[in-house]
Amino acid sequence: MPVSIVEAIPIPSLLVGDDGRIGDCNASARKIFGEAIVGRHYITVLRQPILLDAVEAALNEVRTTKALYLATEARRDITLEATCTPLRKGAGVLVCLEDRTAMEEAGQMRRDFVANVSHELRTPLTALLGFIETLRGAARDDANARDRFLGIMEKEAGRMNRLVGDLLSLSRVEANERVRPTKEADFAAITNSVIDSLIPFAKEAGVAMTLSGLDQSVSVIADEDELAQVVTNLIENAIKYSGQNAEVTVTLFRDDDNKAVLGPAVCLSVQDTGEGIDSRHLPRLTERFYRIDSHRSREMGGTGLGLAIVKHIINRHRGRLRIESIPGKGSCFTVILPGSAKNPV
Repeated sequence: MPVSIVEAIPIPSLLVGDDGRIGDCNASARKIFGEAIVGRHYITVLRQPILLDAVEAALNEVRTTKALYLATEARRDITLEATCTPLRKGAGVLVCLEDRTAMEEAGQMRRDFVANVSHELRTPLTALLGFIETLRGAARDDANARDRFLGIMEKEAGRMNRLVGDLLSLSRVEANERVRPTKEADFAAITNSVIDSLIPFAKEAGVAMTLSGLDQSVSVIADEDELAQVVTNLIENAIKYSGQNAEVTVTLFRDDDNKAVLGPAVCLSVQDTGEGIDSRHLPRLTERFYRIDSHRSREMGGTGLGLAIVKHIINRHRGRLRIESIPGKGSCFTVILPGSAKNPV
C-alpha cells in the first residue's frame, strides 16, 4: 500500500501547513506527540517555546531553522534536534527531528568529567600552595612544623600522582575496550601473586584472609596486567573498607552454565565481613568519581576511579561484574569471565 512522502521519512517528521495546522505526520512522530495530531494547530502539539519560534520563523521568513526539542521515550529523557524546512510557496514547513541524545549525553559526561577532575585536583593543590607559603614565611625556622608540613605535602602529592595514574589507566583501558584479548592467562597465578603483595597490607589493617580454589592453574583468555589490576583493586578495597577484625574471602571457581555470559565461566569472588553498602549506592559504584563516603575514601587514598577502571577492563574481556551487599553483613564483588570446560577448577 503506497504511503505519503512524510510517512516514508525514517525519522520523526510532520508537515505544518501555511495555516499553522499539521497536515501530515509519520508513525515516529505520532509516538512522540500522540496519535490524533493531524489537523491540530502546531502550537497545541509542539508546545516548547524554542521549537515554536523555529517553526514560526520558517513559516514567516521562509528560511530553514533549527531547535532542540526535549521529549520522553520509554520513560527516558531524549534530546531531538528539529530542522524546520520551508517547502514551495503555500506548502508549509516540514519539521524533521533527529535524535541527538547520545551526543548530548557524551557532552554532559565530558563536562562532568572535567568538573570532577578539577575538583579532585584543586584540594591537594590548594593544600600544597598553602603549606609552601607557610614554609616560606612563618614556619621558615620551625623544624617541627616544617617536618609536619612536608609530611602532609608528600601525602597530597602522592594523592595527585595516584589520580593522574588512574586517569591514564582509565584512558588506556577505554581506548582498548573494543579489542578483545587473545592470549591465555592463569587466573589463579595472577590472583595468588596479588594476594602475596597485599598480605602485609591486610596484616597492618587487622584483616584475616581466607583463600579457596587458588591451588591449581585456571586458564582464561585475558590481559595479565589488566586482570591483575582488577584483582588488586577488588581485594585492596575489601581490606581497606572492612575495618579491624574483619575477614576477606577470595574464591576462584568455575560455573559451567553461567547465565551472565550464557555459557561456561570462571568466577572470582571477593567477599568481606565489613559494614556493607546500602542498596541505593550499588547501581552507581562503577561510575567515575562516585563515592559513598567522600571524606573516608580520600583519607584512605582512594581516587574514585578504581571500580570504573575495573568495569571497563571486565567489559573488554566480555565479562560481568556482580555486586551484592547487605548493610551490616558485608559485600561480595564477583568477576565473571567467559571460560572453557577444558579447565575445571
